[in-house]
Amino acid sequence: MELKDIVAVAGMGGLHQIVGQRPSGLILETIDEQKRRFPTTLTQKVSILEDIAMFTIEGEVRLGEVFVNINAKEAEGLEIPAKNADNNALKAFMEAVLPTYDKERVYVSDIKKLVSWYTILKGHLDFEALKNKGTEEDGGEAKTETKADLKPAAETKHKAVKTAAPKVNTKNAPVKKTSTPRKTGGG
Repeated sequence: MELKDIVAVAGMGGLHQIVGQRPSGLILETIDEQKRRFPTTLTQKVSILEDIAMFTIEGEVRLGEVFVNINAKEAEGLEIPAKNADNNALKAFMEAVLPTYDKERVYVSDIKKLVSWYTILKGHLDFEALKNKGTEEDGGEAKTETKADLKPAAETKHKAVKTAAPKVNTKNAPVKKTSTPRKTGGG
C-alpha cells in the first residue's frame, strides 16, 4: 500500500484506500477490520495523503517524510501519544518528530489528525519503501534552483501563441423574437 492510494474524506473519520474509479467519483475501502466499500460523490472533498504537506519554518514537508520521521523516532523509543492527549503532550511530540514545524500554522487539531493517521497506517504502510522514495525524489541531495534554472522556463511560457478562436459569450445575448403565430390546436 502506498500513500498515493490512501485518502481522507472530509466529514468521515479514518482513512480509506482507493480500490476503483467511476465517472462520478471514487470507490473507496476503509482501512480497518471491516473493509467496507463505498462510492464517493463529486461533492465530497477527498484528500490524497501523498499530496498533503505540513508547514515548517523553511517551507513545507511532505506527509510521507513526517511518517518516516515518526517511525524512526518510535523505533528509538519515542511514545506515540493518544489522539485525545493534552495539547502540551501533542506539541512536545510534534517538536520531537519535526523540530522545524511552524507553530503558528500547524494547529493541535492537525497534530491529532497526524497521530490518528499514523496509528491507522502503522501496520499497513512500508516505511522503508517510503523512505527510499523520498530520497529518490530528491536525487540523493537537495537541489537548489537558481535564477538561471528558472529563466528558460519562464521564456518558453511567453512564446506560446494561442491559435484557437476566441469564445463568444452567449449567456447574456438578447433573445430573438419571431413573428410566427402560435398554433392553438383549435379550428
